[in-house]
Amino acid sequence: MLTQKKIRTNILLVFGILVLLNLVGDKIFFRLDFTADQRYSLSDATKSILKNLDEPVTVTAYFSEDLPPDIAKVRQDFRDLLIEYGSYSDGMVVYEFINPNEDQESEMKAQQNGIRPIMINVRERDQVKQQRAYLGAVIELGDKREVIPFIQPGAAMEFALSSNIKKLSVDNKPTVAFLQGHGEPTLEAQQEVVKSLSVMYKVDTLTFDENRGVPATINTVAVIAPTDSIPDYVFKHLDNFLARGGNLLVTVQNVKDDLTTARLEPISTGLSDWLKSKGLKIGKDVLIDNNCGSIMVRQQQGIFTMNTPVKFPYLPIITNFTKHPITEGLESVILPFSTTIELAPVDTSVFMVPLAVSSDISGTRALPLTFNINKQWRKYDFGKSALPVAVALEGIISGDTKSKMVVFSCGNFAVNGVGDKAQQLQPDNVSFLVNSVDWLSDDTGLIELRTKGVSSRPIDPSLEESTKTIIKYVNFLLPILLIILYGVYRAQMRRKKRNKIKSTEYVK
Repeated sequence: MLTQKKIRTNILLVFGILVLLNLVGDKIFFRLDFTADQRYSLSDATKSILKNLDEPVTVTAYFSEDLPPDIAKVRQDFRDLLIEYGSYSDGMVVYEFINPNEDQESEMKAQQNGIRPIMINVRERDQVKQQRAYLGAVIELGDKREVIPFIQPGAAMEFALSSNIKKLSVDNKPTVAFLQGHGEPTLEAQQEVVKSLSVMYKVDTLTFDENRGVPATINTVAVIAPTDSIPDYVFKHLDNFLARGGNLLVTVQNVKDDLTTARLEPISTGLSDWLKSKGLKIGKDVLIDNNCGSIMVRQQQGIFTMNTPVKFPYLPIITNFTKHPITEGLESVILPFSTTIELAPVDTSVFMVPLAVSSDISGTRALPLTFNINKQWRKYDFGKSALPVAVALEGIISGDTKSKMVVFSCGNFAVNGVGDKAQQLQPDNVSFLVNSVDWLSDDTGLIELRTKGVSSRPIDPSLEESTKTIIKYVNFLLPILLIILYGVYRAQMRRKKRNKIKSTEYVK
């Protein structure tokens, strides 16, 4: 029997346990993460950066309050992330949250610090109104600072925070040099790639002459889509660079496209012949893939002329990636007018990995060719599958020192262009190239964080429409059906229990 004394004792005991758990939880932070990509767990790279901090890092988070639940979750996730950073850094990361919408002074301070507002729709009293919202942060270490102007919901939050902390804490960045002088795109034409790389590296250009090779200060050389003939001395300098342990990124542009004349012509620069000596045969054809992008075509519909999207197999969408640090988190990459890569090793000491391959319904077409935009493609038009389009090499590639290379059989997949021809790139296109530079240049492991975020899981585009419809309805109806079945089962069990009680005869 419970007495009043025992009840008071139990209440005090429970209260004491709760207080103790809160005190322990304040000192020791942990949580269980059951997500497939460990989205809510700090990576080893982040932990290493935090443990090596010599000075405190201050994070001032400018986040609006009273936001819609899907956006407010960003604020909570960022706070949880900062709590973990503080715990793993032994208090070297301190933070505060400021609501810029609280008063005009706070809002002005946020904007002066580089935090840009966004307009969101908020429902209030059955009306939708627009509200100015802030989701950004300022990171400071000593007299240096970096700004995250806007944290996109679902973005790689840990990468943004960790890379900026490393950027502040490291004085000498590795140098990545882009080769120029043979028709390669300028740095201005690769603005998205350069912007991403500038966080972790010093980005520079490089030109060769017969006597001047790669300076010792350069860690990685990028050869992006040359279109002019390359002199032999350039390949000699690249061989010497690899021989001393340098790392090389190459994107090959073997196809010249002209949509106005519907012609595809081959390009010869000498780069393919040099890569053949490394065990890679770059195709002299063009890749076609059933899993592809579309182009807008003007078509006559009765008395109207309309722009209609038409599937164009010369714009393959690559979704088959080998598990590798470079491809971690990638969903799809568009490789327009790509060729293929055949692996033909010339030295067993070089380890080769196909990073990405075409779909199961793909093929090649010999160059030169004239294409028909309105062609109705059938499966028998392709005839091949899983053709490599990107390869990573590691080992004794040249000389007697280990080095790394990444080769793509499409040159301009991560090039924005300049002027009126500049275009926004698909995020994974940029990530594919930048991840490659990270793998070649950075040994901290931050590469795995760049694409760590909310992943898209679309239905396989190669499936028939009827199959896609069935999958959608099963996903929608199956949980409802299971709940109904469980309810029926519970009802039957309770009915049996009541009937059993009613049928039981009690002896007086």
